[in-house]
Amino acid sequence: MKNTSALLLGLLLSSTLMAQPLKLSKVSAARQRVWSEWQQRMNRHVRTNTPAQDMTDAWFYTWTLPADLEPNAEWNYYWGRCGSSLAEGEQTAPQPMVLYLHGSGPREQEWKTGYKLAHHFGKELAGYYCVPQIPQEGQWYRWYQRSKQWAYERLLRLAMASGQVDPDRIYMIGISEGGYGSQRLASFYADYLAGAGPMAGGEPLKNAPAENCGNIGFSLLTGAQDKGFYRDELTYWTQQAFDSLQARYKDRFVHRVNLIPGRGHFINYDLSMQWLKHFQRTAQPRQFMWEDFEMDGRRREGFYNLQVLERSQGYRQMYRMNIEGQTVRLTVDDVAYQTIQTDSVWGIEMRFARQFTPSTTGRLRLYLSEELVDLSRPVSIVVNGVEVFRGKVKCDERWLHESLRLFCDPRRIFPAAVEFSVKP
Repeated sequence: MKNTSALLLGLLLSSTLMAQPLKLSKVSAARQRVWSEWQQRMNRHVRTNTPAQDMTDAWFYTWTLPADLEPNAEWNYYWGRCGSSLAEGEQTAPQPMVLYLHGSGPREQEWKTGYKLAHHFGKELAGYYCVPQIPQEGQWYRWYQRSKQWAYERLLRLAMASGQVDPDRIYMIGISEGGYGSQRLASFYADYLAGAGPMAGGEPLKNAPAENCGNIGFSLLTGAQDKGFYRDELTYWTQQAFDSLQARYKDRFVHRVNLIPGRGHFINYDLSMQWLKHFQRTAQPRQFMWEDFEMDGRRREGFYNLQVLERSQGYRQMYRMNIEGQTVRLTVDDVAYQTIQTDSVWGIEMRFARQFTPSTTGRLRLYLSEELVDLSRPVSIVVNGVEVFRGKVKCDERWLHESLRLFCDPRRIFPAAVEFSVKP
């Protein structure tokens, strides 16, 4: 067993850096330097080793979860490579990573099954597989809880900093309870993912807004006869939501949400990796939607290239960003939910109506890069129909550090940013 000491990732970079103007011609070199420095800091704070080359020799790690998030909890997981052996010359090439979340049976048995399934999935998509064990049963048997969020974010940051994982080919899959978890997590962390494949699940859309998954491959497969906790019906409503979004936004919301005829809670799990393996992440999309929702009482600080500095109190927010040429258009709405269908047995909220009202408060930071706009020319930023900025955006090394602190992502180290208030 190998232990990894606790790490306060957010403290490795200061969030109060002084301005350091940066020439546009120097951005690429500065970005690489900042990322290399970050990797070195990570290696000094975390004892890491090269992942096992085959899952049969997978390494077993354990982390102690923060006691204020989940008391007396150990996060155990297998980590290793599954699938065909790497050819000569590919030994150091970044590989895909798959996070697999198991079902809600006895956790030792479910973990062993996940270990076996990782081998099986690796035949379809070779790469690194992470198979965690739920730390505790009972009330803690939920993959979306804040203690698990701590572990996912740590895992993502360590994986990307290692240089061994392709940051544009990270996938999340799960079965049953892991299906619920991976559906919620796909919506919460979509900006890190190439694709997600919950199976034998079906979450109410309030827990996993479909809009957030507009730039990833999303697959949800459930048996048509899987009526436990209304999984069949909830999967159907998810299918309707994704179908509607794809019809409206033709080149986005690529999905496969199906009820499999004649099947109950057990389905063909091979279908998910067969479909997901073709997707790669778009780390800096020019269009996205983000419903900024709470998951176990916690919200994300940012999504893709947007950071929330101050929120409208008492509401979720829906952000819609579209970049055309040098114009960034952003709409910000407060979101109110009304439950229109509740089941009579469990009290599960099944269907909802949403009301969108333009936000009148809040403060945002929009990160920009040479990939999103031409930084040598003036940029216009329009929020809820009001132009809040027009002019050239100055590059500054401060923003490289700030965006890295926020996302810890080599594909989202931004040289420029604009801060503004949401106005009526």
